[in-house]
Parts: sequence; C-alpha cells; structure tokens
Amino acid sequence: MTQFLRGKQAGIQNDLSSGLVPELFALDHVARYGINSQIGAIAYDPVQSLLAVGTNESQYGSGQIYVFGQKRVCVTLAAPKRSSIRWLQFCADKLIVLDSKNDIIIFSLETRRVLTTYSPPGRVTALLTDSTLDYALIGLQNGDILAYDLDRQGLAPFKIPNLWKERNPRAKLVSVVTLSLHPRDIGTLLIGYSEGAALFSFKQNKPLSFLQYELPRGGSASAIGHGPPKLVDAIWHPTGTFILIGYDDSRLLIWDPKNSKVILARTVEEGNLQGLGSVSATAGSTSGTFSPKSPLFRMAWCSKPNPDDTGILIAGGTPMNAVDKGLTFLDFGQTPVYATSSWQVLSNHFEKPKSQYLLPTPPKTEVVDFCVIPRKSPHYAGCHDPIAVIALLSSGELVTLSFPSGHPITPTNQLHADLTFVHPFVNRISIASVDRNRWLGMKERRSQGPPILVGGAEATHPMKRFEDRNVLQTAHVDGTIRIWDAGHGDEIENEDMLQVDVARALGRAEDVDVVRMSISGATGELAVGLRTGEVVIFRYDQNRTFGQEPRHVQVENFGLDNIADRAEPSVKQGLLPLTLLAKPRAPVTALKLSDVGFVVVGFQDGSVAVIDLRGPAVIYEASLLDFSKPSSRGSIRRTSSNQGPPKADWASAIEFGVMSLEGEDYSSILFFVGTEQGRFVTFKILPQPQGSYAVQIAGVTSVDDRVISISPLVANSGQPAYASQNTVAGLRNSFVINGVVLVVTQAGARIFKPAVARGASKSWHDVLCYSANVVRDDDRGCGLVALFGDGSVKTYSIPALKEIASINVGNELDVRRFSEAVVTPTGDIFAWTGPSEIAVVNPWGSGQDTTKSLDRLYNPEALIPPRPTISNIQWISGTQYVTPSDLDTLIGGPDRPPSKRMIEQMRSEEQQRRTAERSPAAVAESSSSGKDEGYWAYMQRQMQERTDRLNIMGDSMDKLEEQSTKWSDDVGKFVSQQKKKAVMGMIGSKFGF
Repeated sequence: MTQFLRGKQAGIQNDLSSGLVPELFALDHVARYGINSQIGAIAYDPVQSLLAVGTNESQYGSGQIYVFGQKRVCVTLAAPKRSSIRWLQFCADKLIVLDSKNDIIIFSLETRRVLTTYSPPGRVTALLTDSTLDYALIGLQNGDILAYDLDRQGLAPFKIPNLWKERNPRAKLVSVVTLSLHPRDIGTLLIGYSEGAALFSFKQNKPLSFLQYELPRGGSASAIGHGPPKLVDAIWHPTGTFILIGYDDSRLLIWDPKNSKVILARTVEEGNLQGLGSVSATAGSTSGTFSPKSPLFRMAWCSKPNPDDTGILIAGGTPMNAVDKGLTFLDFGQTPVYATSSWQVLSNHFEKPKSQYLLPTPPKTEVVDFCVIPRKSPHYAGCHDPIAVIALLSSGELVTLSFPSGHPITPTNQLHADLTFVHPFVNRISIASVDRNRWLGMKERRSQGPPILVGGAEATHPMKRFEDRNVLQTAHVDGTIRIWDAGHGDEIENEDMLQVDVARALGRAEDVDVVRMSISGATGELAVGLRTGEVVIFRYDQNRTFGQEPRHVQVENFGLDNIADRAEPSVKQGLLPLTLLAKPRAPVTALKLSDVGFVVVGFQDGSVAVIDLRGPAVIYEASLLDFSKPSSRGSIRRTSSNQGPPKADWASAIEFGVMSLEGEDYSSILFFVGTEQGRFVTFKILPQPQGSYAVQIAGVTSVDDRVISISPLVANSGQPAYASQNTVAGLRNSFVINGVVLVVTQAGARIFKPAVARGASKSWHDVLCYSANVVRDDDRGCGLVALFGDGSVKTYSIPALKEIASINVGNELDVRRFSEAVVTPTGDIFAWTGPSEIAVVNPWGSGQDTTKSLDRLYNPEALIPPRPTISNIQWISGTQYVTPSDLDTLIGGPDRPPSKRMIEQMRSEEQQRRTAERSPAAVAESSSSGKDEGYWAYMQRQMQERTDRLNIMGDSMDKLEEQSTKWSDDVGKFVSQQKKKAVMGMIGSKFGF
C-alpha cells in the first residue's frame, strides 16, 4: 500500500525496482587508486625500468610497497608484519625491503611473492646490494657487517667485525652508517662509521686505510651534540679515484683514498674552508644574527656517459633561511688525470665547479631523499648518465625534476596514475560519465622527454560493455587538474591522461584552490570553480600557439575574459583554456556543465550565474535570496508567519534535465538548483528569436534540508531525463517527456514533478546521508543508492523508497570523508580510504575482489650489463682486481654450489649453442662434411680440426707474447729517455743553459 501511495504521489505508476531483491547485492572491491600512507622509501631499477615506493605505517593501515612500471602496471606488495618501510633496493630479480621491525624481506619480482624474511641479530643501520652479486651486506648498529645469501636464503659464513675498534679501541657505540662498493673494483668496500670511514679489501680480508675527520684545536663542534662532527654519508667518485664524505655540520670532505688525505674541505655554498675546523655561518634575516644550515640528508656523485665528467647532487646543507630550496648540483666537469695532476690542481677542480644548479622544489618544503633515474646502467651506484631525479619531500610528496637543469617534469603520462595522488597531493576528486567514443578521441599531445618507466606488462582484464566511462578528475594543491579513465574494473582502452594548469589559466601562482569541477561527457569541455570565485572553462582543441609564449591581452566580452592565449606552449592538442568568469565573488559552492553548452555556477553569497558557451556569454545572473519565499503548496512543513530575515543560502547541487513541468504539455530545457537551506528552484532555458537563449524561473519549493543530489527521471521507464544532445534535438519535433525529479537531502529523499508539486517523501530518521545517486541495471531496473554517516550504503526502491539492501562499508572507507564520496550511475562508489588513496566499491556486485594486480613485473630478457672494471693504468700499477665471481667465492666459501642465477645463465648459453648447431647452415655444413665418410675418416677429421684449433691458439699466444715483449721494450726505452732528459736538464740548469 505504501508503494502504491508513494507512486501515486510522485506521479510514477510502475514499480521501477521490481527486479531488485536483497540476494542480488554484495560488495565488490573494484579497484584502489593512490598511495595508502606517507611515502618513506623510494628505489629505481634501470634494467627492469621499475619504480618502487614504500609507505609508513599509520592509522590508515600498514606500510605497503608499490612497484610501478609502464602505463597502468602496478603491483602492491604487503609486508608480513604491520610495519613501516625504511629501505628499498632492487637486486636482479629481487626486491630487498627493510621495515621498521628490523626485518629484511625479500620479494621475487617474477612471482610477486615473499621469498623469505630474515631478522638480523641487531638493529640494521645500512644495507647494500649489487645487481651482479647474490649477497646483501648488512651493517649493524654495533659496527659489524653480515653477508646474507639472497640465493640460498641464509646467512653466509663471511663477516666483517667492527673495524673502527682497530682505529679507536676506546670508541663506544660506533655504528655502520653507510656501505658502498668501489664502482670499478668490487673487491673494495667503503664503510662509513659514525666517527669516520674505512676501506676494506675482500681479497686481503683486512682494512686498507681509515679516513677520519680530525677536528683541530679551536674547531667547531658537531651540529648535533658535542664532540667532532658525525659522518652522514660516504660515496665514491664514479671512477673510484676519490671519496666524498659528508658530516652533520654540512661539511663536505673530498679524500684521496690512496694517501688517506683530504684534498678539499668545502660546503655547498663555500668552495674552500681554509681550515677543517672553520665552518662559516650564514647571515640571518636581521643584522648580527646567523642562520644554521639544514643537515645533509643524502649525496650522489653522478656522471655523464664519460665517468670522468662528474658532478655531486646534494640534498640538504643549505641555510634554513634560504628562500629557494631544493637539490643542489655541483657540476665539476671533466676530472683531471690523477696521475699527472698536482694536489693544487685537484683542489682547484673541486673548489670551483664549472657550474652550480639549484633543482627547485615547492616553497616551504625540504628534500629528505631522492632517487636518481639513470638512462640504462645500474652501476656506478645508480648515478650513471641520469635523465631525471625523483625527490621525496618531508611531507611525503614527490617531485620529478629534469637532470641537471632542474625543470619540473609533470607525471602526466610519465608515471603511474597512483603516483599522481602525491605529485603533489590531491585535495578534491570528481567523477563524470563520458561517452566511450568521445573519450577514445581525447588524447593529449604534449612535448615530453623519454618515458621514465617502460618495464612490466599489463594483465588482460575483462571487456565489459559500458558506453560511458568513469572519468576521474583530480585537483591538486598546485592548481593542476588531471583527468583519466578509472574504468569499471575492466580493460581500459584509452590509458592516457589529460592535464590542465588552472594557475596558468588564471595568470597567477597563488590562491589557486579548486573546489568544484564538472566535465561534459559529450562536448569534451571542463568547468573549474575556485574558492576565490573565478570559474575557468577549458575545451578540447588544437593549440594554435603551440611552442609560443604570447602575451595575454585582456578582452572581456559579455562578462567573460578570453584566455585562449594562456595555453601551455608544450601542449599541441588537449584541454586548453577557453574563457574566464573573473568578476569578484564569493567561493564557488556548486557547478554543473551540461552536454548542450550551458554552465550554471552557484556562489556562497547566494548568487547564481548561467554561461552560454556558444558566445561565450553570461546570459543570466540572480540571487537565491530573491526566491527565498517558498510556495505554500510545495512545502511539507508549516512555517510561522512571524519569520525573521532570511538565512544565508547558497546553491549546494545543480543538475540539468529535459521534461514537461506540472500543468504544461510541452518539454523544456531545465536546470534545478538545490540549496544549503533546503530550497529547490527550477529554471527554464528558452530559445529567443535572434538565436540566443534566456533564463526564467519556473518555481520554488522546500525540501527541508541541504540538497546533495538531484536526479531527473522519465516517469514511465526510470531512464535518466538529463539534457543530452539527442533529447534537446528532439524538442524541435515537440518531443514530450513525462518526468520527475528525485531529490536527496541529508535528512531524507523526495520524488515529485517539478516545479512545486508535493510528491512522495521519506525521512532517514537518525542518520545523515552524504552522497547518493540513481543506479540503473538494464535487466533489473533502477534504485537509489545512498551513503550514510553510520558507514552503511543502502539501496532503496523507486518510487516506494523502500529499503532493499544495506551493506556496511565503514571498515573499508573513511567515514569522515563521506561528503566527498561520489556514487556513479553504474553503482560504483568512489570514496577516500586515506589522505591520498581512494577505493572503488560496488554494492551491486557478487562479493568479488579485483583489486589484486596480475601484472607482470620481471622481464627475463632484460640482461644486466657487465660491471665496469679497473683501468689499464690501475692494472699496470698493481691493483688486485676482484671479479664478481671471485667475490662470490670469498663471501660464500669454496664449497658453495653455483647460484640459481648462474645455473640459469649456463642453461641459457647451452640452449643457445644447441639452437645454433641446429640452424640450417650448421646442419648443411655437417651433412656435407660427413657425406660418404666412414667412422675412421670421421675420427681423423675431428683430430685434424682439433689440431688446427690448437695451432691457431698457439700462434695467438705467441703473437700475444711477442706484442707484450715489444710493449715492455718500448716502455723501457721511454723510461730511459725520460731519465736522460731529466739528468741533462739538471746539468743544464747548473750551468745556466
């Protein structure tokens, strides 16, 4: 009876939800986008071209590891225990993770699973891996260094004790700070302790030298506490000729490891400290004050394709009062030849860089870590020929910068969509249903450098029949908006991302706070509302000023400013600025862009403006306070005759529709405005004889509470009655639509025929509704899906508004941000789970979880290049070179069997040899040589071929010996001539010649 009465009241004769039963509802976990918590670690693998980020444990969940590849390739790895991720390192086909529980977790990139975990006997303070080794060196807080066998998944017998006790037996609590292998001689290890550094030889199994910062008398103490400064980082020159050590007083010392002497002491700003103990302070903001320097966080000694052409990238070490902050790059250029250069030449080289760059970061931020993106090689500590740098800020945001110029690199179509949530932070999202064919044609053409991530392979997803795509719009704190297809848990055909720069369109960099976004799924236009009251319109088009930077000429027509000349020069085709509503107003509270060229915007001062994009022109402006008196026939609440002044009211929801109003026998283009105080205003858009359009009010009614959703429906079928292009085109043929609107407020819902009919209503009683929409299933009908403050999502029938099903999602989603959640017409709910992560769930599902990625990460055909070796001069001078195979034997012992990687390599080589033997040329040669050949003839031929090969090898060895002898004689002659010249020069100088 209730259903019948509400249907009659609403003007709907049929049950539009007849096919919906409770058994059909179960929560599907469709997808997750973004990063679940603050990023604490980052790593890059140039061989596999993968990027990994680790997050910290927080109230939103445990720390996780995200591994990203090309396009939408992403695999999420979870630590066995609830913890934060401290360190990440790639090593061949493995990912090594150190968490806050002091556990080392080893993941397989091939299987995407945990291989093993190891808990060291002490706190881990340093971790080192090399792509050519099967071992991880673990530095402990007590100063010991352990070797863990990654292949055999156990501790190796090799161990390095605390070497600093040999240098200073009285030292206490000397921990390992950093570990670094010689870039060319893997047999030499640089160990950074808290008090200094030591060079260790694996072959000799002993320390070669110690590098200690000796504080002279009168020198400055440590920036942290008392005593000599503490070591922060220690790294090699790309050729291994020099060592750079950074200390907590921001001092940089460049050492000669052969002589264990300091070549130069400097800071980021000062090229030469005339004494090791005199670090000059930076002048403060007022006279007579000084500003301390920020601590050194990390250093990297980078090189160009030529390893001798180097520069140092530094995070930290700059004055805390500096206005511009970021990474500092000291470009030293070509390194002088060590063997022929004096100490003064070397000192001048490091004192006066060829150039110095500041790689800027956003204001009021500090870089705490960074990840260098090399072009190809994983060697030279991952700093060889870099093309970009990804900086991790103290806030947890990421910034990508070109190297070495420091120009910002947009993550759009460069990094995974999840990383854009923290690049920079997202502060608002919006969802639009865009026509599939329209979206496939909306591809941005932007001038960009080479792709950063090209690894991995996407899994195949099911193809679902959705003519409209869930297009997600994310507004970021820097005024950037990114638009991309979030999908329906299906195959995404157009994976590209669109980007608009609202700050550039406004012509300013500050006060760019986007509060509302609306995109048209048919025209490819975007409307953006700001807290400062401006409204910016973008349109998908060709950039006529591509590659140019024209000066903006302000031309205001019909209340709008033409901003087409503010398009980004690097965008050839995409969403470009069109027009700007820049009249000073209150913040934008509601915004809707229709598919038929109209934009309606509401402001917090109660005003409403209508823009016709055909001009473009502002065709209507009014204040909602002018319509404050509701119709007595439309109100369901008796009001007192002694009312005071009207309360402040503004638009909270706007929607377009096409239908006939009550008492009319024709349909019109309508737009509905719901307000904060519960008023519902209906407007008509009418064509004029001269081709323009006019707006007039059609009626006002009260719905008693803040309006959060407006859904126009066809009364007979429940189909949406939106103002689509086809529907508006049918108005020329006197097309009549019998429609109703379903209005959802925080306190209840109401179905009625506009403009002022009473209709049917339902109250939510003791719970508030924060988001709602009408969801339609073509096979079962339509229903109202609403998200409530108690953490439940409920489905109601139409028109009876009877509850059909209820599912609790409070444990899955962040209830405190339900007001920002969006329910789509397909039933997908986009809601926040944390500060930078959203989840997509669907209550009209079957209980499936499709969030687990099946993407492939590891590419076995991507081979690790050989490790660089020592130079000829180093070999001649007697340097004992140790190969990675030798180091495997030294660490693992002679009884260790070949590793799995070595076995696979030998198996691959054997397979290649067999394939070559089976080739047609080899078979033809074998058959021709063996034709009409007996057994003894075959044996004789084999012996002859073997003898010939041995003779060839013998001749080669004889030639090598002859060449070596000749080279030795030439060296002897050269040395004799030099001695003779030196003696003659001395004699000549004595006699004044």
